[in-house]
Amino acid sequence: MSKLAAEDKFLDLSDYGRPIGKWFANQLKNTRFTPIHVTLLFGVSGLIAICFIIKNHYYLAGFFIILKSIIDAADGELARIKNTPSYVGRYLDSVFDIVLNFLFFMTIFYVSKTSFWMTFLAFFCIQLQGTLYNYYYVILRNKSIGGDKTSKIFEDKSPRALPGERQKSVDILFGIYTLVYGLFDKIIHSLDSEAYKVKTFPNWFMTIVSLYGLGFQLLIIALMLALNWIEYIVPFFIIYTLLVFVLIGIRKTFFKA
Repeated sequence: MSKLAAEDKFLDLSDYGRPIGKWFANQLKNTRFTPIHVTLLFGVSGLIAICFIIKNHYYLAGFFIILKSIIDAADGELARIKNTPSYVGRYLDSVFDIVLNFLFFMTIFYVSKTSFWMTFLAFFCIQLQGTLYNYYYVILRNKSIGGDKTSKIFEDKSPRALPGERQKSVDILFGIYTLVYGLFDKIIHSLDSEAYKVKTFPNWFMTIVSLYGLGFQLLIIALMLALNWIEYIVPFFIIYTLLVFVLIGIRKTFFKA
């Protein structure tokens, strides 16, 4: 299943790892590797990046951060190739993302001169940015004819387990997911509570929104590390959050329900 109908597809600046991710997934299609194995692999890549940040090997850290994004694209592709959609995989992927983001920023705090509270604020901001992207993207996917509807616009109850997975596992991971993402979802939903009523979003608008996709955020971090600008990562992502209000303002002004 494609995530979007052809007419709704847009240039996703955060999805640069998709072509290599598809290639990697195709190499695994006839093996025993599952999408969850691939999810675990991108977690390992993220942890390796953290080790290199601690050791001040910023080029290598940036490489493994980008590799993490590429592998992150491969687990969903493998699920589509093997026709094995999974709520367990969907929630595990998201939980890994937020845990790694937190660890990335705490590691930056450890090796830089940035204050803890500024760093924590930057982590909060990057999650808020990503939530706006996911909110609009999931709305588009659910409105798109034939689009992927595994992700719901409002995650208010645990979904029924899909074939091949246990309901208890889905319930546990859903609980963890709502615990770590619930506040960000509530903030974004309150800032733009009517967005889900819009029929669709223009492709150009979604391309701008993709500046907040996790892949693009990690690309920025990787490039700033490679340039030895580690001291500027935290203040950059705090200021970068101002675009949230610009994008919501554009949505409310030009794309009304």
